[in-house]
Amino acid sequence: MAALFGSRVRRLRTAAGLTQAQLGAKTHVVSTRITQVERASGARPTLELARALDAALGADGLLVDLWPHVYRESFPDWSRTFMAYSAQAAAIRQYTAHVVPGLLQTEEYARALLGVDLSLRDEVQLEERLTARLERQKRLHSRDRPELLVILDEAVLRRPVGGDDVMRRQLAHLLKAAAQPYIAMLVLPFDEGAHDMLGGSLTVLTLPDGSEVAYTEGAHDGHLFEDRDDVRRFTVTYDRLRSAALPPRRSLHLIRSVMEDEYREPNLPSRSARRRLAKEQLQQPSGRRLRRGGRRNPRRGSGT
Repeated sequence: MAALFGSRVRRLRTAAGLTQAQLGAKTHVVSTRITQVERASGARPTLELARALDAALGADGLLVDLWPHVYRESFPDWSRTFMAYSAQAAAIRQYTAHVVPGLLQTEEYARALLGVDLSLRDEVQLEERLTARLERQKRLHSRDRPELLVILDEAVLRRPVGGDDVMRRQLAHLLKAAAQPYIAMLVLPFDEGAHDMLGGSLTVLTLPDGSEVAYTEGAHDGHLFEDRDDVRRFTVTYDRLRSAALPPRRSLHLIRSVMEDEYREPNLPSRSARRRLAKEQLQQPSGRRLRRGGRRNPRRGSGT
């Protein structure tokens, strides 16, 4: 697909009578970048570059339409069909055992995570995968956005991917996302023990025609299920996980507690420490008490 994209750019450029340097000037990149695109070498084109090339060459959307297919080649075969289904799903139900779902990852969290993938070849492919992941997230802000229900295993909150700063911002991002009316977020706590999806993740997609597919994923592989009986079995599994998870308010409370206790700013006390201090202050005897309005009662004999 990258080679097809490059050949179309070259053909359109030649038909327009442009040199690579002239096309680079029109799209604000150096001529060697145009060479890379046409030869399908180096980093794959970004969506912004695909749009600029499309406009400069009068391709009428052809290059923009080809771009997603170019980026799907950056992922293993077993994930591409799933991504195609996800792009059109009307509802997405996910349980993740180890990491934050891709649709809700911050850029720095995603970079740290993708950087340890055993199938990763080089830095160029890392940038390609990161760009594609962030591009897919835009659907959550589009008119045809899906309903999203996410169940996070507690391990997702406590595994410090990328370090404390990255995790603090990632958990804050989850709390912000959960405030959206089309996103629901639950946490499956450790004390629920063993369950059907222990060690793996599960996604159930509802497609626009009402049909459903299920997708399971491990560390290095995934499997798509389209047979009705298989999908029904995984739907029941997901419902069990949902019933075992904490209710929404308690789930968000746990996310916030982990963020403020385990990944807090270095100069700030933990949430539990602040609560303990507040409790101690309330228990200390004092001749002066606060009124409801916050004003102190004067001490007797103070002359006031």
